[in-house]
Amino acid sequence: MAALFEPLTLRSITFPNRVWMSPMCQYSADTEGESVGAPNDWHRTHLVSRAIGGAGLILTEAAAVNPAGRISPADLGIWNDTQEKAFADIVARIEAYGSVPGIQLAHAGRKASTLAPWVGRKSIPATDPHGWETVGPSAIAFGDYSTPREATRDDIEQVVRDFVAAAERSLRAGFKVVEIHAAHGYLVHQFLSPASNRRTDEYGGDFTGRTRLLLEIVDGVRGVWPAELPLLVRVSATDWLDEDIEGPGAPSWTADQTIALAQLLTDHGVDLIDVSTGGNVQAKIPVGPGYQVPFAQRIQNETTIPAAAVGMITEPKQAEEIVSSGAAVAVLLARELLRDPYWPRRAARELGAEITPAVAPQYERAF
Repeated sequence: MAALFEPLTLRSITFPNRVWMSPMCQYSADTEGESVGAPNDWHRTHLVSRAIGGAGLILTEAAAVNPAGRISPADLGIWNDTQEKAFADIVARIEAYGSVPGIQLAHAGRKASTLAPWVGRKSIPATDPHGWETVGPSAIAFGDYSTPREATRDDIEQVVRDFVAAAERSLRAGFKVVEIHAAHGYLVHQFLSPASNRRTDEYGGDFTGRTRLLLEIVDGVRGVWPAELPLLVRVSATDWLDEDIEGPGAPSWTADQTIALAQLLTDHGVDLIDVSTGGNVQAKIPVGPGYQVPFAQRIQNETTIPAAAVGMITEPKQAEEIVSSGAAVAVLLARELLRDPYWPRRAARELGAEITPAVAPQYERAF
């Protein structure tokens, strides 16, 4: 048995294999009427086809915990009954094909109210009928995006409540895994990084202040998320700035701070760290095959919490080596699953391994 296709158990949930679908925004939700933010036929096909393709965990794209938390007007959300019901139908279909359904909960912060990327990477002004005011830890813009309003204490407390309410809705919809998005320059990552968080209150300043929001969200979600179900957190392990300056005085988010955060998250009931990088500031990133794996490996080696790796993982032997070597307990595929929804089944064939979930009987003749 290839390590990539061995089951993995977190709490009471056993993932049938270690090839997982990474959250990927589709910017395809309805933008008008009662179904704003709800998944539709596109999302159903996108997600369920990867379950048929054999991914052990299907993570939805970022689902905003409130309307202002969307990246674009066409983002998914899970703040109302219509969205919850639409997700429930997709969850049932994912489970029917043997995969574990998971949802990523998010708030875009200063990177909200933007156009879909294929339309243009720029902000939609708050004065536009499809735009809204953005908030961040400090009034510092991301690149040439609109400058956010600095979040008040009331704003922060409401965001925590919204994550908790979204987790409750996710549970009712049938999800078995919830992931908190603390990466890619969205709101929680903005609070973590000194590059975007210049606050002087209890939510800024030192490491303890900058991690406070994430820990409050984790504690709130863990309080309503059943003890038998896993809780994941996606992090950007580094801003890719000032990597030669580590420790409490670093002017950006760094790998050493991620290690310290990972151990804190263990103590707060998180079960796995989904390790990505970047997205919070404009930086030169040395992209290449498996370029983020070393950050997952550091968490594996230096803390007690398991880590999953993502980022230009494209070949079966490459993925197998990552898992079999202990660099990560699982791999998350993004663009490669866009190119090939059946990548897990192809990988199993190339590695001479058996794969669970089983092939749908309609497709057995091909395998």
